[in-house]
Amino acid sequence: MAITFHCEYCGKEIRAADQAGGKWGKCPACHNKLYVPNLNINDELTLAPIDETEEEKKKRLMAETYMLTQDILQERTIPEGDIELPASTPSTMDEREITKRVILYLRQMADGELEDAEMTVAAIAPHSRQAKPIIDKIALSEIPEPELADLAPQVLAGLIRTLRSKIG
Repeated sequence: MAITFHCEYCGKEIRAADQAGGKWGKCPACHNKLYVPNLNINDELTLAPIDETEEEKKKRLMAETYMLTQDILQERTIPEGDIELPASTPSTMDEREITKRVILYLRQMADGELEDAEMTVAAIAPHSRQAKPIIDKIALSEIPEPELADLAPQVLAGLIRTLRSKIG
């Protein structure tokens, strides 16, 4: 009695001798290496039905994981639309706020939003002493901030030089 099975690569029906069961061979059609199943009639394969609730739970958890991953990846993106900066800049600005505004300025310049960029640089300028080390850190970083990752390194370097010259 011959062992009949289908090639998992090309789908061609293959017949092999009983002695070939449990060994590796080549498909005569596509020549891919495949395993010849060992069909011992005395062995009974016990199958269990698929638990639909378990499958639904797995799909729901995968969808939830995907959504959480997307939220995390988009956490550091620049918000869409116009960003209103306060009319008066506070007397002190923390490092995080300055970093945020420096990145915002660079993004606005890259996107051609020149008027908005001028307003942003006006907010950064009073804090130039604090901003310069932050700008230098961004300039020297081998991996750019996620918001600036799509910019060519030369373009980003040029924008950083322009910002540094504007804040004095």
